[in-house]
Amino acid sequence: MRPDLQRGLLAAATPLLILLGIVALLLRQGSDRLQAIPALVIGCALLAQTSWSWRRRRRALLAELRDRHLEP
Repeated sequence: MRPDLQRGLLAAATPLLILLGIVALLLRQGSDRLQAIPALVIGCALLAQTSWSWRRRRRALLAELRDRHLEP
């Protein structure tokens, strides 16, 4: 599989997992609703980890740009 296609599918998987969890939570009744919680938790955790990773990379890039700019 091509890397760009693989990245696109992985990027779409997290929001779809959250959406699936929400839909399952709304459509199920009683104790069956608990089965939707793992999809929601995993989707939210993946989304949080991705955003944290992006922030870390952006900070590192900014620090590198500042260091290079300050060098004579």
